[in-house]
Amino acid sequence: MNNKESIINSYLSFKLGKETYAAHVSKILKILQLSEVTKVPNAPSNMKGVINHHGNVLPVIDLNQTLGLPETIRTNNTCIIILSVEQGNNILNIGAIVDEVLNVENVSNEQISDPPSLGANTLDHIVGVTKKDDTFIMILDIDNIFKELKI
Repeated sequence: MNNKESIINSYLSFKLGKETYAAHVSKILKILQLSEVTKVPNAPSNMKGVINHHGNVLPVIDLNQTLGLPETIRTNNTCIIILSVEQGNNILNIGAIVDEVLNVENVSNEQISDPPSLGANTLDHIVGVTKKDDTFIMILDIDNIFKELKI
């Protein structure tokens, strides 16, 4: 009998291009349809602008660009995931544009493999990799992705 306790976590899976990614549901505040984003002069290229979310100005980031992936064409499935991001002692709410939201996946810790090793190049933004059917799902470290974001 295995003494290692099985822990099941829930992750929101989504598409960026043709690949599937996921973020822990504790980081997800809301999912919005893609709406008009107000451009901000001199903003970083991955910051598409801001939106009004319940009276608050919310920065909107293109997650494809942030992860170094090519930008994709917006479709009816494109949406904004409102994320809760820790930066030091601060909590920021950030909108992240994704190509399509898929499902909430319940994954046990035994089903998560370590991210691929690239020698000196680290993949700090990936917590691990899991597989559903024949699809690999890369689990993102949302806080690490946005740790250096200046807003």
